[in-house]
Amino acid sequence: MAESTLWWILAGAAVALELFTGTFYLLMLAVGIAAAALAAHAGLGFAGQLVTAAVVGSACVLGWYLVKRRRPSDPSVRSLRSVNLDVGEVLQIQEWRSDGTASVQYRGAQWTVMQRSGSDPAPGTYRVAELVGNRLVVEKV
Repeated sequence: MAESTLWWILAGAAVALELFTGTFYLLMLAVGIAAAALAAHAGLGFAGQLVTAAVVGSACVLGWYLVKRRRPSDPSVRSLRSVNLDVGEVLQIQEWRSDGTASVQYRGAQWTVMQRSGSDPAPGTYRVAELVGNRLVVEKV
């Protein structure tokens, strides 16, 4: 059996394994393995084929990692109004504690409020951005 045939079988196995696991990185490695198969068709020796597979597969994995890291992530489910009806509600906060929390009366109960990072805690009107456990995370209106 030709070396290129073995590389193509390995590439197909990597794609099949990716379908079962859902790991997109395996697909990137399969691209590297396919590059090794093309190198075998071009007459490159086995060492060259291995280097081709390693370099192309690694470059694809690194490229995909960088692309994925630059994209904004999906919003947290805790911050979706369709999941939590408290998101978007307006609160009046009279006083902040030294630990960065406040206590407010909301929906007939005492709630602990945390401020979303990036602003100074000051009394005023705030909007509920998300729920984290039993705490409301708010942002300045």
